Amino acid sequence: MSGFSKEAIKAALTKMLEEQTALRGELKKVLILPPDHTRCQSGAGLITAMLWNLLGAAQGRCEVDIMPALGTHVRMSPEEVAEFFGTEIPYEKFLEHDWKHDVVKIGEVPGSFVSEISEGLITHAIDVEVNKRLLDSSYDLIVSVGQVVPHEVVGMANYSKNIFVGVGGSNMINSSHMLGAFYGMERIMGKDFSPVRKVFDYAEEHFIQSMPLVYILTVTTTEGTDTTVEGLYIGRERALFEAAVKRSQEKNLNYLETRPKKMVVYLDEKEFKSTWLGNKSIYRTRMAIADGGELIVLAPGVLRFGEDMENDRLIRKYGYVGRLKVLDLVDENEDLQKNLSVAAHLIHGSSDGRFSITYAVKHLTREEVEGASFRYADYDAMAARYANLKDGWNTLPDGEEVYYISNPALGLWAAK
Repeated sequence: MSGFSKEAIKAALTKMLEEQTALRGELKKVLILPPDHTRCQSGAGLITAMLWNLLGAAQGRCEVDIMPALGTHVRMSPEEVAEFFGTEIPYEKFLEHDWKHDVVKIGEVPGSFVSEISEGLITHAIDVEVNKRLLDSSYDLIVSVGQVVPHEVVGMANYSKNIFVGVGGSNMINSSHMLGAFYGMERIMGKDFSPVRKVFDYAEEHFIQSMPLVYILTVTTTEGTDTTVEGLYIGRERALFEAAVKRSQEKNLNYLETRPKKMVVYLDEKEFKSTWLGNKSIYRTRMAIADGGELIVLAPGVLRFGEDMENDRLIRKYGYVGRLKVLDLVDENEDLQKNLSVAAHLIHGSSDGRFSITYAVKHLTREEVEGASFRYADYDAMAARYANLKDGWNTLPDGEEVYYISNPALGLWAAK
């Protein structure tokens, strides 16, 4: 049987806490930075609950705060917290990260460095901001928990991204997203050492070395509703992240011999409530689907476009109109210039005319979906046709060939 058992994970966490206690003394106050429920297959919910118990938080041996690395996402509800982290941890122990107001600037990545690594695409300095709680000296230990998986902005998610974006500020979030979009998703996804990762590496090396920080990185796979932790990496040094990247490339990259003409991607309604999150169905498959093909997104839980009201407004205003058009819109419109992460998201959510994108929804109208430059379909009708598919290639009774993905968050699909 592959993967780490719960007992093996618990043993690894116990060893880490023993080592940190030997290094720092008794752990009286700890801050944990897990992902939110949009990374529900990360194993981070289980790991966070284990840390809570191992630290003796319920018994008062250690004060433990948990601040999900929301980035720009909406705060988790009590129901989402209970489902992801279990019911032992009181909801009030979960702090909210406010990426617009609760951050402190700790430095900046020089414009000359940004220009060099981006091939001159971006030349301005980037502020390095983190949530103010990370600078609270009363914390004996800060534990960043997260999943290494292919990512559209940075290439491979997690490690220091959890700090500088997950609990970071608007300037880094906007600038990093636009840097990745300018540079090109196809040049980044599934790879290490992207320009965005180099920005994070610079910030890690120059501004947070004194922080009492430990990373817990997972690599996971799923089969049905079962998640397997295929890799577990604990420490501070970058070499651990590089090992996790290699493992994720082995487990989470899917190379197809033939480009599908039709792909169907399902978005779990508990995980995907916006196109901001649901567009993983687009950028995780864009390197696989055939030119002139069709992507059908089964999105029963999608209620809106953005994760906050302003982002939602901008997406509705401009739509997913393609990279070149978005770049023109940025030049012409101040509201996009102030919200570059939205501009980047509009690029990520377009096929640039290569294939059509149909959102099959329950809660958005045809006018709303088509206004955002997608095709519209009724969810129930599409679900009836594409029910009971298995991951990978399927042949329907009428002979139609479909490539099906049950969760786009866990991988990257590309043609060989």
